[in-house]
Amino acid sequence: MIWDWDVLSDSVLQLWESLAFWRTSPPPALPNMRLSPKGDRSENALMFQFFTWNCTHPQMSWWKHFESEVPSLAALGVTQVWLPPPNKAMRKEGQGYDAYDLWDLGEFYQKGTIATRWGTKDELVRAVAAANAQGIDVLIDAVLNHKLGADRPEKFMIVPVDPNNRLKDLGPAREIEGWTAFDFLGRGDKYSIFKWTHEHFTGLDWDHRTRTKGVYRIVGSGHRGWSRWVDTELGNYDYLLGIDIDHRHPQVREDLLAWGSWVLPTTGGAGFRFDAIKHMDRRFLLQFIKHVRETLGRPDLFSVAEYWSSNIELIKPYIRVFEGLVTFFDVPLHYKFHDASKAGHRYDLRKILDGTVLKYRPGDSVTFVDNHDTQIGQTLESWVGPNFKLQAYALILLYGEGHPCVFYGDVYPNQECYDAHVAHGLRTLLHARKEYAYGLRTDYFQEANCVGFVRAGDAQRGGCAALISNADRSSGKESGGQEEVPVHTIRMDMGRGNVDARYRPLFEPENQVVHVGADGWASFTCPYGALQVWVKDGADS
Repeated sequence: MIWDWDVLSDSVLQLWESLAFWRTSPPPALPNMRLSPKGDRSENALMFQFFTWNCTHPQMSWWKHFESEVPSLAALGVTQVWLPPPNKAMRKEGQGYDAYDLWDLGEFYQKGTIATRWGTKDELVRAVAAANAQGIDVLIDAVLNHKLGADRPEKFMIVPVDPNNRLKDLGPAREIEGWTAFDFLGRGDKYSIFKWTHEHFTGLDWDHRTRTKGVYRIVGSGHRGWSRWVDTELGNYDYLLGIDIDHRHPQVREDLLAWGSWVLPTTGGAGFRFDAIKHMDRRFLLQFIKHVRETLGRPDLFSVAEYWSSNIELIKPYIRVFEGLVTFFDVPLHYKFHDASKAGHRYDLRKILDGTVLKYRPGDSVTFVDNHDTQIGQTLESWVGPNFKLQAYALILLYGEGHPCVFYGDVYPNQECYDAHVAHGLRTLLHARKEYAYGLRTDYFQEANCVGFVRAGDAQRGGCAALISNADRSSGKESGGQEEVPVHTIRMDMGRGNVDARYRPLFEPENQVVHVGADGWASFTCPYGALQVWVKDGADS
């Protein structure tokens, strides 16, 4: 019998990983990560995604736009900004997810331009420095899964596979021409001398010779097939798009590890957002994070990963194998918000946190409502409608667990997804997070259409009471020619220390006051299908 030692080694390691999954639970990631330059855990940290899918600015580059908005972001309480990929794309207008050259941050004339879609390297460095000076860290969006826009084609052998089952071959090996050679003539050997060829990739989707699209696994000398350390969707989800990088190749590993230790000090960045990790060799990604932490002396390096699935059971193994070094975007929670906005009053709000990273491991959850991928018309379209958008933001901003991320498209005017009512309300919620949402939390999740919670406050801040509703507002009665919107009432314990305190609302109707009784309890209201946040009267507004 002839043994394939690579396959045998992978099988043994995967068995060990599976056993370790049930034996060990890593520490939560967030408590050990840098969430702001100040490192002050007494203040609420906040991430802000500063881009939409098609965003541009009519008068300036995107990096200059970011720099100009830094003071406003700091005033909103933002401590981290996630910027779009800074690398040169395959097209002048490319967002960077169509990654051509990671080492070109808008410095070299390649792909018909020096600047990326977002601006030049110098503009980026200046903008990041401005953010750091205002107490804001910047996260680099790292696209390490694939490349696009090769400089020339090559001839090599492939096996076509079933797009719906990547482990099923559709025919024998044959020769094709594929765009897999990256020469980087504009950059030359500056920063990196590595040049990519087909030997550094596992697959692609285009045969240039026959002008045929498919999913092709590259075979031949030195090629080891798909990585076994990826998600098992579609049999094996190593291949996503473009030219898929083989993270087992020693030259590839060397170049990407070097880039990770270079890009943060070069830009002033403080951490990473990792794109499409379910398609990447997870052993390499873990090595990448550890390498950057060690070489830069940053044991508190912030990292957040995009594992796109609404199923918490598929995310759990990834949380464990990354050893508490990575946080995860709470995609299951996003889909809860999306479902709630679609279902309206038929959605049971008592269950909105079930099956989420926030409920399973709040110390690993980066919560969000929407992002560039969920916008209407995008491949992962799952937009949270305006009927529930502010309620969703109230949950992630005021709840006190997880690390919330706010989307540019919900705050800044834009042509893609802006809603002025949402933006106004969101700024109110951001103020509430910065000034009031502190202290222990008590949940009041008794009603299907209205849930609430209390933040007790701390020595400096008075706390708040929040209520959210998805009830049908059309059930109101006519009064004086106008429809009266019915209200929910939830009785909440504000604590003996708040006896006789007066609370005022931050949202309409604002002409109300609630008095805390002698027992420390008070009855708070919320209009049907809306939200309300109550704070101590006299608290700084």
